[in-house]
Amino acid sequence: MRIDKYLKNARIIKRRTIAKEACEQGRVLVNGKEAKPGTVLSVGDIIQINFGANTMKIEVLKLLEHVTKESAEEMYRNI
Repeated sequence: MRIDKYLKNARIIKRRTIAKEACEQGRVLVNGKEAKPGTVLSVGDIIQINFGANTMKIEVLKLLEHVTKESAEEMYRNI
C-alpha cells in the first residue's frame, strides 16, 4: 500500500492530498529514508512524521484497504 493512502486510512492525516504534500515536502520518513507519496509500505516499517515542532513515530501493524473508525487504531502502534 502507498504511504499517502496508508496515512489517510489509518486516520493519521485527514486527507490523502495532505499526506501526499507532506511526503513531497520531506516531512515523512520510512525506515529512516525520505518517503515519496508512492513509497510502498509493508508490515513492520517505521514511519516518522514531522508536524512542525512535533514528531510522530509509528510502526505499521496492518495494511487495510477498507477501514472503520474503530479498526484504524489497530493499523499502527506509537513508538
